[in-house]
This record gives sequence, structure tokens and C-alpha cells, in this order.
Amino acid sequence: MSLKKASLIIFLVVLVDQISKIYIKTHFVLGESVTVFSWFKILFIENEGAAWGTKLSDIVPFISDETGKMTLTIFRLFAICGIGYWLYDAVKKESPRVLIASIALIFAGAMGNIVDSVFYGLIFTDSYNQVATMFPEVPYGSLFHGKVVDMLYFPLIDTTWPDWVPGVGGRNFRFFEPVFNLADSAISVGVAILLLFHKKAFPKKQEEVQEKE
Repeated sequence: MSLKKASLIIFLVVLVDQISKIYIKTHFVLGESVTVFSWFKILFIENEGAAWGTKLSDIVPFISDETGKMTLTIFRLFAICGIGYWLYDAVKKESPRVLIASIALIFAGAMGNIVDSVFYGLIFTDSYNQVATMFPEVPYGSLFHGKVVDMLYFPLIDTTWPDWVPGVGGRNFRFFEPVFNLADSAISVGVAILLLFHKKAFPKKQEEVQEKE
């Protein structure tokens, strides 16, 4: 796969991801949801930290939320530089298409969330009890202090544990609670492809291992 085709994948993923986020941000109040199916909802939340909403300040208590947010954003920028080089190197070495496509998806997903982290604090008002305004005079944050917009929610199972189950009887049980976005999906799909088609993605390494054996 050529670098142009990989770049097209990245462009399309980031474009669709940003269109969906901007639409949600400018049409939904934070916490607002719309039920599409019983097992699929559009639920607007904002992720101020890393994966699963974890904040660096939750892990390292002496770091403030602002410092933690900046640190995570800078880490994301370094990480995407590494992924970008990996993609360039894979194309240069004429690696299998499945590998290049996977890296492109991972890169696109990381890029989509970096746009939120870096710029959204500058181009939106906050979404608390109001629909956000784009390009306001007074934005909710600053450069590198934006929040990632999430909206895809799949509560596939939403029920209550039977009373006879020890410890959890009577409590609510919900399967697959994470709320995510299209950028997260692209990263997950890219990683899944690498895991499922590992031998096709890294054929030379597999051959070397077989020769040594």
C-alpha cells in the first residue's frame, strides 16, 4: 500500500471523527443522550484524561489536574510522532498492506483525539447546561487543555443481578459501559487487525522464527 492510500485512510477517519464530534458538541448538552436502539445510545460526555476517563492526577496525587492534562497531551503528541514514523517506515519497506492499513487506522485514531486535546479548549465554550458555541470570544480552555468528545455508548446488557447471587444480588449489572468515539474505534480496529492477522502483517519475522526452530 502506498503512502497516498494510507494518508487517504487517515484523512477520511479524522474527517468523519471530527464531523461527528463537532455535531455532538454543537447540538448536545453535556450528559444528554438519545436512544437509537435499546442496546445503542448517543451519550455526550467529555474525557478529560486518558483511556476510560482516567486522570494522571488520580494516579499521581501530587500532580494537579491541569498539569496532568498537559502531560497527557504532550505524551499523545510524542506517541503520534512515533506512530507516524512507524507508518512511514512500513511503507518505505513495502510491508504488507494489512500492516500499513492497521498503522494508518491507529494513527488516524490518535490524531482524531489529539485534535480535541490540543484545540477544543480554544474553539468551544463549555457544554455544562448549554449547547456549546464554536469559535466564541471566551472559550472554555486554552491550547493543549481541550477535552476529548465521546458519544458512542453500547449498553448491550442492562439488568439486575438476581437476589440469590452472593455479594451482588439486587445490584445493577450493565455490560460494556465505556463511552467512546470514532477515533477510539479506529485505534481498536487497527490493533484488532494486527492481532488477528499477525502472521500476514509480520511475515518476515515469522519466517525467521521458523528457520531458527
